[in-house]
Amino acid sequence: MTIAGGIVLIMIGAILTWAVEFDIAGFDINIVGLILMLGGLAWLLFAIYRLRIARRAVAPTTTVVEEPVAQRHVYEEPVAQRRVYEERRYDDPPVV
Repeated sequence: MTIAGGIVLIMIGAILTWAVEFDIAGFDINIVGLILMLGGLAWLLFAIYRLRIARRAVAPTTTVVEEPVAQRHVYEEPVAQRRVYEERRYDDPPVV
């Protein structure tokens, strides 16, 4: 029972209703196409309903309430920055 199944039934019903001219005594192909379209529509609505229920069961809606936390100011001693210099000579091999 997927959404694609309902769409396929609607398409087959539309083809039978509007594109096929076929006559058999006691058998109306247009009515069969209309029944298939209605069945496909019901199938499509049911598949969408099942999909919504499944998604709701997998990911339930939760509400997170956070209590305010008192802010504390932390003062740190400034850290002395260290600078590193790289010296190269032209006779050194290239660094890969």
